[in-house]
Amino acid sequence: MTTLLRTRTTLIWFILVAATFLSWEMGHGIGLHDIHQASAAIIVVAFVKVRFVILDFMEIRHAPIWMRIVGETWCVVVCSVLVVLYLRGAGVI
Repeated sequence: MTTLLRTRTTLIWFILVAATFLSWEMGHGIGLHDIHQASAAIIVVAFVKVRFVILDFMEIRHAPIWMRIVGETWCVVVCSVLVVLYLRGAGVI
């Protein structure tokens, strides 16, 4: 049982749970006072979680380098586009 708790997958799972708790707290107004900043931060936290899932649970971390580059680029591009679209729609930028 202790070896299960020491694996990378378990550590990543705990990080994902902590990130979920963090985004839940930000959604309830803890840490950020502006709702638009909180929403953008929640989107970023969600894509950090997506990156962990892509790299570790879909096992792209040990795949060919081009596949990892595609996955990382997709995360950055889609996250950036969503944050910009949200902030423009909210009238912040």
